[in-house]
Amino acid sequence: MMSCRRLRTVAPALALVAGLASCTDRGPTEKADAASTPGGATAAGPAPTAFGPLAPGMPTYPAAGNVYAAAGPDQLTEAVRGDRSMVYVPNTKSNDVWLIDPGTYQVVGKFPGGPEPQHVVPSYDLRTLYVASSQIPRGGLIPIDARTGEPGEFRNLEDVYNLYFTPDGKQAIVVAEAYQRLDFYDLASWQRVRSVRFPECGGINHMDYSADGRTMLFSCEFANRMLVLDTASLRKVREFRLTRTPDGMPQDTRLTPDGQHFLVADMRANGVYVFDGLATRQTAFIPTGRGAHGIYFSRDARQAYVTNREEGTVTVLDLANLKRTATWRIPNGSPDMGGLSVDGKVLWLSGRFTDEVYALNTSTGKLLARIPVGKGPHGLTVWPQPGRYSLGHTSNIR
Repeated sequence: MMSCRRLRTVAPALALVAGLASCTDRGPTEKADAASTPGGATAAGPAPTAFGPLAPGMPTYPAAGNVYAAAGPDQLTEAVRGDRSMVYVPNTKSNDVWLIDPGTYQVVGKFPGGPEPQHVVPSYDLRTLYVASSQIPRGGLIPIDARTGEPGEFRNLEDVYNLYFTPDGKQAIVVAEAYQRLDFYDLASWQRVRSVRFPECGGINHMDYSADGRTMLFSCEFANRMLVLDTASLRKVREFRLTRTPDGMPQDTRLTPDGQHFLVADMRANGVYVFDGLATRQTAFIPTGRGAHGIYFSRDARQAYVTNREEGTVTVLDLANLKRTATWRIPNGSPDMGGLSVDGKVLWLSGRFTDEVYALNTSTGKLLARIPVGKGPHGLTVWPQPGRYSLGHTSNIR
């Protein structure tokens, strides 16, 4: 089974910049069993008391009980309503980004994506899309003007496999996978301001925050484990060694809309681990299919879509009981990463090994289109998106 990325070994001496903070704490190990402006402003409506005090500077939720309440169908903010409607597809092997018109399913353009582009990530304020490229030592970011779809100039940054943002929107988090490291950058200058390394987390990869923004849960793709970090201190508070299979490869990590569970897709366990919403314990495992990889939520917050890359299927989960309700098949497909249309009626996914993009009807699972693109399509982004601010990856917008 192939990983979403080749495992690379990097000398530890390259890991940290002098004078920057490091994380050497070892928390307890837990083994797994069977309408506002973001960045500190207060959103309209009550803060959800069920989620407790939020991390400093994190916008409050417009409604209790759903962290994606502001990202429902067609809930575009004024800031993004005039943006160019587009599906941006980064191709890791042809080193380019292809543009698809979501209305016609036609390729309408392409541009260079940097060396080994992995994901297209909306910025915290939703005004820029970043192409994250990870090839060492030539990787970096290409900004895309969300309004026009035009790319800007390449900025060299070390090993940008994935990109996230702090809950207050003040810093970007570059997931430097090959170095087992998180690098924090000031968003105004893109200067690195701190760095933490977790040598036990080979292939540090995908993450999400708890509903209150105070806890981070990271997957370690090549170490078969999960790390739990304190958002403020970046201290490791615990880790989970996954036991479903000895060679597990945890991938996409997402908080459910009700804030009560983290879901983690594992390509070799062929399903989804379930953790409680504060990442204190594993509570269940849901078999989905071979190569479980990406996780997306319906706009009404009732369903999750899990892509099973090795068997060409998408598993639909009922979020009320975390039970499987349907399996959608893509003949000879390899569904990987993607996102939903603005209205939530179409699920867009990259076909990692078939050099295609798939569009599926979310009511029926019907394959609406399969569109040839470049080589090795990966973390595509559908734009614009509902919601107020982006926490990173391809569509983690609250």
